[in-house]
Formats: sequence, C-alpha cells, structure tokens
Amino acid sequence: MEEFPMTPIANARMYAATPRIEATWETLLEHVAADAGVPLAYLRYPAPQPLEPLWRRADLGAVLMCGYPIALGLADIRPIAAPVPAASWAGGAAIYRTELVVRTDAPYERLEDTFGGRIGWTAAHSHSGFNAVRHHLLRHRTARRPHLYAQSVGDLVTPRRVLDAVLDGTIDIGPLDAYWHLLMRRHEPGLVSGIRVLDVTETAPMPAFVAAPALSSADRTKLAGAFADAAGRSWFPPIGEALAIEGFRTVGPADFQRTLAFDRAAVEAGYRVPA
Repeated sequence: MEEFPMTPIANARMYAATPRIEATWETLLEHVAADAGVPLAYLRYPAPQPLEPLWRRADLGAVLMCGYPIALGLADIRPIAAPVPAASWAGGAAIYRTELVVRTDAPYERLEDTFGGRIGWTAAHSHSGFNAVRHHLLRHRTARRPHLYAQSVGDLVTPRRVLDAVLDGTIDIGPLDAYWHLLMRRHEPGLVSGIRVLDVTETAPMPAFVAAPALSSADRTKLAGAFADAAGRSWFPPIGEALAIEGFRTVGPADFQRTLAFDRAAVEAGYRVPA
C-alpha cells in the first residue's frame, strides 16, 4: 500500500453550517489528531463544490461523509467514527433523522396537507436530503396517486439551500438534516425562525468521519480511539456544547447498510425521486 505523500486531510464540510461552526470543528479535529498522534491538515472545501470529489481523494484522514454514499460505495473509504448528537431523538446513539420543514406561516397542519404542492431535495446521494424523505413518503403513495407532489425541485445540494427555498417560496416543504437544523438553532436562530417542523422521518446512521485506504490501519485505529475517548478529555466540554454533540462512536461499513434498505424499498416500488 502506498504511503501518504503529505499530511492526510481533515474536513467537516457536511456540518460546517457557518464559519464559526467550521472553526470549532477544525479545533476539535486538531485535538483528536494530537491525542491520536496522527497529523491531520484541515482543508476548507466550501459549498457549493460537490462532495463526491472530496470523498474520492486519496489523502483523506478524517473527513465527514454521509452514510448512504458510504453504503453505496460511492468512494473507496474506511469509516472511523460518527458524532453523537446532543438531542433527545438521538438517545445517546450516533444517529440522526430528517425533519420536513415548512414556513412558520404556512397553512399546513399535517404532511398530507402539502401533497399537490412543491417539494425539494438536495442530491441523489444524500440520505437526509433524498433517501430518507423518499422512504418516508412511500407509505402515502397509492396506485391512483403514484406522485404526491405537483413539482419536485431537486439538486438543491445543501441544507442551507433547502432552507432558503422554503423561506422564499420556491418550495412548500423540504428536508433538513435534523442535526444541521440543531446547529443552526444554536448558532443562527434568526435564520431558522421562519420555519417549523411538520413531520420527521425514521432515524438512520449518522454521517461519519472516514479515511482513505492509504491511511494505515494503525493510524485509523489510533484516530478511532481518540474520537471514542474525546468526550472524556478536558478540552471537549466547550467544544461539545458548541457543536451539540455528546461524543463519538466508532463505526464500520456494516453500520450504514440500513440506508440501503430505505433505497431498495423505494426503487422496488418504482419511486425514484421524492415527488
């Protein structure tokens, strides 16, 4: 196996919801790298750049990746550890869910009230922004009503663009990663004050920090241990509070297979996109 030609990279783009939040992730990853004794260089990779090229880099050391593309094999990576959201719906596990949001002044009281309107989604490789909501809508389809919405607005890419599309009326309802929403409520409450949660999906495995195969198994083990022990370190409490996480759980490829069950159910039903 080839060795890294330079320091492996770290990145938290998936949950770098604001510059301040990204800086906090960078600080956390510096601590984890120091505790593990594995040097990492933080790489900024701002939206709207597509995530696939980032995930396919050969120098990944600890980069956040959604569990659905992990299960799909979208990139050759090795999962290391996933955050545990500090939220009642997580229950101390490395899981998350999708929240289907509408404007606060919208007339909808139930999900069914939005049928016939416009729904948005982020990217076809996203669990929270595509796979989860598609699976959630399956139960409402019938032979007479194979499509629930008059318009499906896709490729919004990021949760922020879903938020903006709901607020400006481009779509009536859209999926938000519940952990991303939690971060925004904590750091930028004014930006999300104009939306409310109408419905939620089942929980699924949380996105994880992953490494490229070129990072040695010894270094991956060291990083996994440092992530797992992070909650007990003296540096963690203020960072965990800022990032709304309780700690990390080590993970492997098998932990993300549940997302494929969501995918299979929709594909077998002929429901290719949330619509």
